[in-house]
Amino acid sequence: MSAQPEAPVRSRTYEWGDPSVSAAAARIDDGLTFLRRIAAGELPPPPIVDTLGITLVSVEAGRVEFGLEPAEFHYNPIGSVHGGVYATLLDSAAACAVQSRLPAGAYYTSLDLTVKFLRPITDATGPVRCVGEVLQLGGRTALAQSQLLDGTDRLLAHATSSCMVFRPAAP
Repeated sequence: MSAQPEAPVRSRTYEWGDPSVSAAAARIDDGLTFLRRIAAGELPPPPIVDTLGITLVSVEAGRVEFGLEPAEFHYNPIGSVHGGVYATLLDSAAACAVQSRLPAGAYYTSLDLTVKFLRPITDATGPVRCVGEVLQLGGRTALAQSQLLDGTDRLLAHATSSCMVFRPAAP
């Protein structure tokens, strides 16, 4: 049995902002304002954004778009982007779409996420984008969907998410 040649080592260094700064603003701003402040660089994005290299491309009421340049550090053991990266993008886009419709003082948590993986992603795929949209926003729950698309708008993955909504108590 022959020994495998030693693989070259790669490294990656990155920084992130203090998440408590954004968390405090999330309790004061309405969801749309809060997300737009992150997109404008006025507030630090959540650390997961810097960890994975995600960008917040656009924010509208009920619709959010993220971008990602697939890279080797996203890979699973078989040489394609790990399903957890797909799921993180899809969950983030769906949940932030819900957040963009919430008033000041309201917040949410994901109840479930159903993901359908349709095509593999590698660094050769090129930039991908993930669009989240609110399908229904009620008093206590919300339903959203997200789509992960390549540069030619080919569907790579799809998700639906239910969120529990917590609204501030009436004065």
